[in-house]
Amino acid sequence: MIIQPLYQAAHFAPQVTRWLTEAFGGADYAGFYASIVQHSQQPGALPITFVANDQGQLCGTVGLWRCDLISRQDLWPWLAALYVDTPWRGQGLGESLQHHVMQYARKQGFSDLYLYSACKEYYERFGWRYIGDGLDTPDKPVHLYHQSL
Repeated sequence: MIIQPLYQAAHFAPQVTRWLTEAFGGADYAGFYASIVQHSQQPGALPITFVANDQGQLCGTVGLWRCDLISRQDLWPWLAALYVDTPWRGQGLGESLQHHVMQYARKQGFSDLYLYSACKEYYERFGWRYIGDGLDTPDKPVHLYHQSL
């Protein structure tokens, strides 16, 4: 299993866009996620997308973004858009992708990392600290998490 920046495996960009669109918003968000994926392939810049692949098969993705929750622009950077394809779930890949982003963010000089999710207990298993609730659009309550790096 290799985890690498998407800009080193750009041929996966269309599939990453499809996954994010289907998992996090539906057809109305296709252009939004295509734009994020397109603009997250610049070495050393944010946002950045990482992909996990096993012998050339795309298995999962995660991003490090400046802002993932518009109502909380005071918090940054964000671990965002964590997705593991169905055949690879339950094998620790989600945790590996989280750790990869944490290591990358630490190397970039960040001391904190945030994420939001509707799933409360998943991230707490990996050491994320629940810091309260926030609002996604349109007024959808979500859980906020913090990780010290």
